[in-house]
Amino acid sequence: MAYAYPSAPTPPMARSGFGKRSAPEQQPRHKDDFAHLPPREASIAAFIDRLPEGAAMDGKSLAAQLPAYGQAACLTALRRLSEAGHLRRFTVPLKSEEGSTRWVTRTFFSRTPRDDAWWEAVRVGDVPKDPPPCVPEPEPSRPRAYRLLASLGRADHRVTLSAADCAGLVPLAEPWLERGVTDEEFVRTMTGGLPPEVHHAAGFVRRRLVDKVPPEAEAVESAPPVRRPFMMLECTVCRAPGDMAETPGGVCRACRGESPRPADSCRDVGGDISGYMDELRTLSRQGNLSRVYSGK
Repeated sequence: MAYAYPSAPTPPMARSGFGKRSAPEQQPRHKDDFAHLPPREASIAAFIDRLPEGAAMDGKSLAAQLPAYGQAACLTALRRLSEAGHLRRFTVPLKSEEGSTRWVTRTFFSRTPRDDAWWEAVRVGDVPKDPPPCVPEPEPSRPRAYRLLASLGRADHRVTLSAADCAGLVPLAEPWLERGVTDEEFVRTMTGGLPPEVHHAAGFVRRRLVDKVPPEAEAVESAPPVRRPFMMLECTVCRAPGDMAETPGGVCRACRGESPRPADSCRDVGGDISGYMDELRTLSRQGNLSRVYSGK
């Protein structure tokens, strides 16, 4: 079942650094993107999908833009979208020009549902690319080296090779390609500066393949590792931080009713989390953010 995409004329934008972020590696839009969801969640997901980057998409903002749903309904829908793999929230430290650090919450949305392992890859900045659609190769399929050898006769009739010649010369041509020679360079080397007559094309090409083979490329020093921005997973419901094991589907154990919420917790929805963020900043400076995940 397809769902219409409701729209808002001017969606409110979140504060700078906050708001919606489109998850990487999404599939193209399709009318049945959210057909697997209940009608309310499908409608809200379709609306979020059309929001621009940085748009506010908390429960209160969504309810203000979607007259059919109240704030409680939008909050419930966000939780279910998280559990279905369409949404995750991450806390990210941002440095100002003055050098101070502030923590912002970014809500990543994917129209393609993803599992916890994929979202963990998003968190650490190492998202695997989706494989391209499988397109069967035409029959018969020939190696690149064979096709290049067969094309020499079209470049210069003096080095026209038979099918048997091409097949026999493939083992000598393949090292050229393995060493980074382009198709144009290969053909130009094989056909450049030919004598007026070539009495044995296969023998002539064989000699050039052996005598003019390029050197192996020297090992290139690996580039320094790219420093990836730190992101910490948040519970979609209460914003408590946690690792993937403790927050499956983006919802923590306390919000799933599997463990009691600490009495002194300041991470409930709408609660003051400034003290908690001060603690995170201290841990960040000390290099002890792993304590947040370990609970130590």
